[in-house]
Amino acid sequence: MTGGIGSGKSAVSSRLAAHGAVVVDADRIAREVVAPGSEGLAEIVATFSDTVLDADGVLDRAALGAVVFGDEAARRRLEAITHPRVRARTAALVAAAPPDAVVVNDVPLLVEVGLAPTYHLVLVVQAAVTTRLERLARGRGMDRAEAERRIAAQADDARRAAAADVLLGNDGTLADLHAAVDALWQGRLLPYERNVRERLAVRPEQVVLTEPDPTWPQQYARLAARIRHAAGADLRIDHIGSTAVPGLAAKDVIDIQLTVPSLAEADGPLADRLADAGFPRLPGEWWDNPRPPGSRRGAKRLHGSADPGRPVHLHLRVADSPGWRYALLMRDHLRADPEQRSAYLQVKRELAASAPDSATYGTPKDPWSDEEHLRAEEWAARTGWRP
Repeated sequence: MTGGIGSGKSAVSSRLAAHGAVVVDADRIAREVVAPGSEGLAEIVATFSDTVLDADGVLDRAALGAVVFGDEAARRRLEAITHPRVRARTAALVAAAPPDAVVVNDVPLLVEVGLAPTYHLVLVVQAAVTTRLERLARGRGMDRAEAERRIAAQADDARRAAAADVLLGNDGTLADLHAAVDALWQGRLLPYERNVRERLAVRPEQVVLTEPDPTWPQQYARLAARIRHAAGADLRIDHIGSTAVPGLAAKDVIDIQLTVPSLAEADGPLADRLADAGFPRLPGEWWDNPRPPGSRRGAKRLHGSADPGRPVHLHLRVADSPGWRYALLMRDHLRADPEQRSAYLQVKRELAASAPDSATYGTPKDPWSDEEHLRAEEWAARTGWRP
């Protein structure tokens, strides 16, 4: 969870804690690791002298800030002292949480330091600047100039929104906020935790075409960063399928292709790392009984998403395999050919109306897809397309 100063993160945190969440507050931990008598404070004094202490032996943050401000080397020395201790304390608190706990990491600078991909879900608490200024004046006695300076020093709303899986507006009443948090807890956080723990992926049973969503590419980017972090290797990741084609109506499921060296690699520790990150294996036709390698789709491994609020199909395919190439070729051809894109949309609408069951939706598309595959290959030969 993150949000700008004055956005109301504390109120959200308190409500989540009341539901039973284990809240890990990064600001509180940062203060704990440099408290009087701590090893962290002793190392800071040894590095920067006791001029950074006040008369009571407590860290004078303003004095320390004056020392490191504008001095990159000094700032890095300070971070080398505090960051490992904050990470270690955070890890200890998370490890101590019950196995079925929803752990909420309250990280004010999550976006600024690029930590979003390390979490299952990012909740951003957002409020208008005018609202935040009023809260800072009323709740903290902060004058307007100081409040504006603090707000300007943090990431702006657009940057935070880009990192948000959930954007929680907090310009209304406390009752409004509590109702939104309660709905999030019951409808998404609790089932998400259970799905991660039990290795369950969500899969819509009905085929419902939605109009093109301009945020699909942004949603893909967040998911891809999370998958890349979980994979622990520099593997190619691509947005594929209908949500990757601008202007095309589609099922609201993000299709992602993860390129693996081999299916044996996909079946190894990588599968567990993806499941731990919220992308468990999705058993089915192409997992247990993969199609012959010579087919246009070929063998693959299929994972899904444990997040009930964001269905995903994560296709693990071997580089240069028929299915790997087919997914990229079809996407790029439909992006480049408005006429075929329109024809495909018509096919999708007809099938969604006649075969709303997701289990039977794909098969009737095969004849059209076979013909489109030939057209796409001709286009690739003509244009010099490469995956």
